Amino acid sequence: MPSRLILALALSLALHASLLLPPVFKANGPPRQPALEASLRLPAQAQVSDGEALLKNTLAVNQAPAAAKPPPPAPPALRASQPVAKTNVRREVEAAQRKLSPHLYYPPEAVARGLEGEVRLILTLGDDGSIAEVSVATSSGHPILDKAAIKAAYAMGKVNWAHSHELILPVIFRLE
Repeated sequence: MPSRLILALALSLALHASLLLPPVFKANGPPRQPALEASLRLPAQAQVSDGEALLKNTLAVNQAPAAAKPPPPAPPALRASQPVAKTNVRREVEAAQRKLSPHLYYPPEAVARGLEGEVRLILTLGDDGSIAEVSVATSSGHPILDKAAIKAAYAMGKVNWAHSHELILPVIFRLE
């Protein structure tokens, strides 16, 4: 009997050693790749001149570009208010993005799957500056990123500096 016991012990040790020792040797092998890192950036400022069209006719192949017709002059009261309105909207969007950034997170599942995209939210504001409603104007194509952007927008709280009752807020998710 003792010889059978010794044989069983030897076989058990050999089996366990064959299962446990290869991972120990592999751990000292080639170095592992660094983990994925993600960060959020504010969108780049688009440089569009007032005379340049935002939409282009891409269907016309051989058409010569038509001469741009200058718009009729605006009344003096409107001329001064238009650039100020554009500047105010731009400032409100930039301020909203700064306030949104501490609340915004990149979902780990989206990072693992390598998902990227841009979500455009419509923030509906109450009279006291609180966020009454958040809806998706343009989806990123990935519901997980859309939900993360909506959750962060609600977490912003009050937006006391906004003069309008609706604000379109772009939220960009990019992996680097």
